[in-house]
Amino acid sequence: MAAELTRWDIEIDDSAGRPLLNSPPLTLLRALAKTLAEDLEPESLLTLLKHPLTQGRRTRLEMAGAARDLERFFLRGPRPDGGFAGLKRALQRRVKEKPPLPNGMAERLSGLLVELEDLLAPPTEAEISAAGLLDAQLAAAERLAGPERLWAGEAGEAAAEALIELRAAAAELPPVSRRDYPELFERLLEGQVLRPGYRRHPRLHIWGPLEARLQSADLLILGSLNEGSWPRLPDPGPWLSRPMRRDLGLPPPERRIGQAAHDFVQGLGAAEAVLTRARKQEGTPTVPARWLSRLEALTEALGLERAIARPNAEAAAWIAALDAPEQVAPCLPPAPRPPVSARPRQIPVTGVETWMRNPYALFARRILKLEKLPELAKDPGPAERGQLIHAILEIFVKTYPQELPADPGDALAEVVERSLAAAGLPEALQRRWRPRLARLLGWYLALESERRPRLREVQAEVGGRLKVTDDFQLTARADRLEVRRDGKIALIDYKTGQLPRTSDLALGLAPQLPLEGAMAKAGGFADLPAADLHSLEFWKLSGGRDAGECKPLSSEKLPDIATQAAEALVRLQELIAVFDRPETPYLAHPRPGFPPRFDDYKHLSRLDEWAGAGDRTAGDRTE
Repeated sequence: MAAELTRWDIEIDDSAGRPLLNSPPLTLLRALAKTLAEDLEPESLLTLLKHPLTQGRRTRLEMAGAARDLERFFLRGPRPDGGFAGLKRALQRRVKEKPPLPNGMAERLSGLLVELEDLLAPPTEAEISAAGLLDAQLAAAERLAGPERLWAGEAGEAAAEALIELRAAAAELPPVSRRDYPELFERLLEGQVLRPGYRRHPRLHIWGPLEARLQSADLLILGSLNEGSWPRLPDPGPWLSRPMRRDLGLPPPERRIGQAAHDFVQGLGAAEAVLTRARKQEGTPTVPARWLSRLEALTEALGLERAIARPNAEAAAWIAALDAPEQVAPCLPPAPRPPVSARPRQIPVTGVETWMRNPYALFARRILKLEKLPELAKDPGPAERGQLIHAILEIFVKTYPQELPADPGDALAEVVERSLAAAGLPEALQRRWRPRLARLLGWYLALESERRPRLREVQAEVGGRLKVTDDFQLTARADRLEVRRDGKIALIDYKTGQLPRTSDLALGLAPQLPLEGAMAKAGGFADLPAADLHSLEFWKLSGGRDAGECKPLSSEKLPDIATQAAEALVRLQELIAVFDRPETPYLAHPRPGFPPRFDDYKHLSRLDEWAGAGDRTAGDRTE
């Protein structure tokens, strides 16, 4: 109710107050305790730095900007090791990675970490007294916010009084670990409330039953008249049965229901009383309070139905109109039509499938230049494992492009160790991944030993470029390119996830490998002349029960690879021609039966809002 009244700028006096733990000073202290307990986990560290009271030796605006830079350029990505030492090591690695940091950003981030280490000064002991942890927490909070800001106003004064009492009690508490301290801190302050003493409306109040007994009002609104709310259901507790409570001289749990009934009758004695209840709570129908039902039954039996006013339909309509629009219309799909001069004239082979399945994603990334931010403190997962496998095979192939070494197993094991060290993965994760890597690389070496005698040369991560039209270029980076002794070329694409479906390949909706084949036939790869194709293959590199799988793009359901390459190139030329027309929009999911496998821009296209628009937008789609 208090929050609802703020829409009319009414600050109402609530006798229950607000939880002190939710006041600005204590939310800062709670964030600080959690940050230190979790050894500077990125989520808790950013919560602390983004708190409105945090500023350190800067202005609040400067600290907010520094927190945004820390999140955007450093903490979004792999999770760093704990503590300031772990953050500094992670920053050193980040400086060497791509994309490069903006000029001067590394120095600014390093300076921020040094400043924070001085401001927070985390305790080094794993377990010290509760009073010592509280003192360190308060000192760090004052350095972060400044005493004049931390303890200012009603919230600051109430927090200071509560913490003085807590400090006196903490001296009697046993030692506590840093991990357990945040929960202890919150439990000791639980139940403390903040009751502002001024700036409240002089005539409006929110009272509990106790306050309502002691005061009178011209108009009294008795709210929450639902079973379970008023009266509350009796709770006998987990320890004492009813006979035990009687023997101990304790009142029965139902006594509170009688007290609630007394409060209800006393409230009805006001000069004017309004009885209200919610018909639904969080979408679930509610049951009216028992005495409300009895009152209605009594007035009906006595023929006094009009003594109780029924809900005002006009007032109910006003309430519904506060937030509900007069008419709800589904959002139309976005159909941006940028000028042809702004449309991309170059695309990688990996982007052609996106262009077919979700042109809006291409528009957002290639024209609006919107890139998805990495996840915050992302733990390594399947994507990182795939990158590691690609890196291992790239190094091995580039080191031995023609002949395998005398002991390929030892050589590959050395590459694995170097790659794991360069990836900076946690030791526990490396131990979990090593068995999978061992199965995969064993399968890979067997396949490599079988194929190498028929090959003149193997290349990895080969860049290519093909002029598709007079002003449009296709680029590629092939995972593996084999030049056979007969001069033909085999192209291999590594997949650590699911392979494309045969139906998608037949429909041309997975054109990456065929387009790379067309590029090879035209001599588009660096330092390689035009050559005929021997094969196009997917290698599934899972390391699971089936360690790997080699799937050629040749089967009864697919045409020969030369035809696939030629058809893929023709389809791309047709796609370019369609989107070179100014009236062609970049639609999101234009083919509902063939959605994209990933969509980083679903929230921008508001797919869930317009997906039910149905046939009203069918005429705008481009097939």
